[in-house]
Amino acid sequence: METYILLGFVLVLSIYLGLELISKVPSTLHTPLMSGANAISGIALVGALMLAVGDQFGQLQEVLAFLAVTFASINVFGGYLVTNRMLKMFKKK
Repeated sequence: METYILLGFVLVLSIYLGLELISKVPSTLHTPLMSGANAISGIALVGALMLAVGDQFGQLQEVLAFLAVTFASINVFGGYLVTNRMLKMFKKK
């Protein structure tokens, strides 16, 4: 039970810190920062896949692993599309 409380605390803290950091970034820097976010999401995707293989927490672990893989994959794919579009803007016609 203590593990769930600790994991919940880490989740809430990470959400709060993420919102604080994103809100302080100027809108002109959001697109360039997407490239760095792709690398971090790639690492999160690897961690989520490792979580999916284990069976320490049972069905809760499977659900969280599925959600983590889904959201990290969406973030990586969407970030790639945004970065690709940004780079196309700088190519000569």
